[in-house]
Amino acid sequence: MRPQRSPRAAHRLGTAAAAVAVASLLLTACGAGGSADDAGEAGAEGIRVAVTDPGQLIPGRQTVAFDFNMAVWSPLTFIQNDGTMDYVAAESIESDDQRTWTVTLRDGFTFHDGTPVTAQDYVDAWNHVAYGPNAFENAGLLVGIEGYEDLNPAGGEPTATEMSGLTVNDDLSFTVALTVPDGQFPVQLSQAQTAFYPMPQSAYDDMDAYNRHPIGNGPFQMEGDYVEAEPITVTAYEDFTGDEPTVDEIEFVPYTDTATAYNDVLAGNIDVASVPANRLAQAPDDFGDRLYRFEAPGIAFLGLPLWDERYQDIRVRQAISMAIDRETINGVIYGGGNLPATAWTPAIEPGTPEGICGAYCEYDPEAATALLDEAGGFDGTIDILYPGGSGLDELYTAIANNLRQNLGVEAVATPSSDWAEFLERRTEADVSGPFFSRWGALYPSQQATLRVFFLEGGGCANCIPWYSDDVAAAMQAADADPSTDGSAYVAVQELIQAEFPAVPLFFETYSYVTSDRVADLVNSPVGNPTYKDIVLVD
Repeated sequence: MRPQRSPRAAHRLGTAAAAVAVASLLLTACGAGGSADDAGEAGAEGIRVAVTDPGQLIPGRQTVAFDFNMAVWSPLTFIQNDGTMDYVAAESIESDDQRTWTVTLRDGFTFHDGTPVTAQDYVDAWNHVAYGPNAFENAGLLVGIEGYEDLNPAGGEPTATEMSGLTVNDDLSFTVALTVPDGQFPVQLSQAQTAFYPMPQSAYDDMDAYNRHPIGNGPFQMEGDYVEAEPITVTAYEDFTGDEPTVDEIEFVPYTDTATAYNDVLAGNIDVASVPANRLAQAPDDFGDRLYRFEAPGIAFLGLPLWDERYQDIRVRQAISMAIDRETINGVIYGGGNLPATAWTPAIEPGTPEGICGAYCEYDPEAATALLDEAGGFDGTIDILYPGGSGLDELYTAIANNLRQNLGVEAVATPSSDWAEFLERRTEADVSGPFFSRWGALYPSQQATLRVFFLEGGGCANCIPWYSDDVAAAMQAADADPSTDGSAYVAVQELIQAEFPAVPLFFETYSYVTSDRVADLVNSPVGNPTYKDIVLVD
């Protein structure tokens, strides 16, 4: 195994995006800005949604504005709840060798400024996102395209401004050449992969202005300009080519505290909000059938500082895992909403091998103690670091209590002052004990989780971090497999299991509550609501 003490700075944009994406998913469930009391009421055909203040709205830059982006843009593909893939802005995405793909666009899509959406718009947008000096946070999503390294090199200056792997064939068709075969490519172009959205030619005149008022190709268009900490309103785009949305208007209301947002849903001031971790147990009593728990491609690990020799014996890592009572923690803290993890990817991702973690993910304090003794015990304190102010105190205190009681070692849970401090310390390996580590995949595939955690430059170099040449080779082989059932990734998970570099904790669900105006909150396999399809009470 090859632990990484100092995460690689190359793919800095992808790494930053991934890290903040983790934060965004965390904060969306545990912290967003002010009360909605003075923001007015939604109309009969509009809804009000609690969000984190986005800062950035441009798809290639945003890290917390997923719901906004998915309202204002249309993806090339869309993954349905049953895992099937639909074409949206694309007519087809085809390849004979899984490496060179031809994307054919649907005719009739226009941007909200009235200009037609063309193949050139996609190619220009992807090149702009990938170009290192532009510092687009989501550039790393494009790393698999030939020529990406020329625009975003690990060191030195870019040698090109356009990726060699992108070719415009005609107004409605372009070709994408990948560095290696990847059968998951069409799935990667789905709803939450916002770096693949197009931008109109007018965007390049002034990107700051475009961020204040982005123009998309989706079912909703933005009204007015973005102002920090102020609500953002989008209205149905009359000339939209796709399926008509079920509501005329969405108002995204920023919060810095989701406990406030939660209470505002109770009061009827907000229609939809995610549930803070410390309200999950009481939410069923507060909301009844207006609590929605969506199975999601999210997985939580207890990261381990493999640069510390105390954690380099696999038996120590396995003992820590077996000493954690996931079932009880899930019931008490999450109200039974999550599932104890039994594999290295979320169960919702196709082909995830059920139970591959085996006994090491089961609660067995006696076996854990024996294994730790066999490894020679543990010297010093197990100090767990997690982001403070995020509603995670109960979780990590419970884990520390488990380790102290079941392993006979001193264990404490220590919050950082905020997310920024935690991220900096974890990225710089300034951590002496276990740490918060989770990821919510942006498309439902084992690839989306395994790449992020276990491939260097895969998107979250500070999540665990541990890399293996054998895992990298197995991932390349699995990516090239043309089957769609995910079975090719089992070999990757077997290699990871053999080294046990982190502690799988929970397969996540994402929880939301709604006002009594909402009859049904429709979701997608990435765990977030699809607000264009929300059903309101008649």
